[in-house]
Amino acid sequence: MGVTLDGFLRCASEAEAARVRAALPEHVRLTRAEPGCIRFDVLPTDDPLVWTVSEEFTDPAAFDAHQSRASNSDWAKETAGIARDYAIKGMP
Repeated sequence: MGVTLDGFLRCASEAEAARVRAALPEHVRLTRAEPGCIRFDVLPTDDPLVWTVSEEFTDPAAFDAHQSRASNSDWAKETAGIARDYAIKGMP
């Protein structure tokens, strides 16, 4: 088994949710194209301010590479300060 991340992205306002909706398609596209990405889903819930997040990468190196790329991306800038509630499994 590789590295998995599961949890929620929780917006505090409609303004934050609008930023997520605008930036999400490109973030998903770029992440799914990364070497070692097995699965990457960020899906809306019944609450318009909350998304479920489910990721799987082949190994810790692929997960770390994703985290590095994402932390310097437009996604990171647009979603800075939005609450994340994640559990990560498979990391040393």
